Amino acid sequence: MAYKREIQGIVVKKSGDKTVSLLVERKVLHPRYHKIVKRFKKYLVHDEKNQVNVGDEIVAVECRPISKRKSFRLKRIVSTGVK
Repeated sequence: MAYKREIQGIVVKKSGDKTVSLLVERKVLHPRYHKIVKRFKKYLVHDEKNQVNVGDEIVAVECRPISKRKSFRLKRIVSTGVK
């Protein structure tokens, strides 16, 4: 069985029905200045039950392509956002 990637990040937008936009932050070493810098990337995540809200921290797992840009589905909610 192939390895499924897991990504963790903050939900920044509810992008239509059953879809959320996830912002993933990673820290890398700058090649010249040898300083830790942040890199960001957004992913579309499938949320079947519409249970995720903006500000929640979630874990998503890679799956078959659901649409043109959506290839991750919700695995679990780590923490809920501040109301």
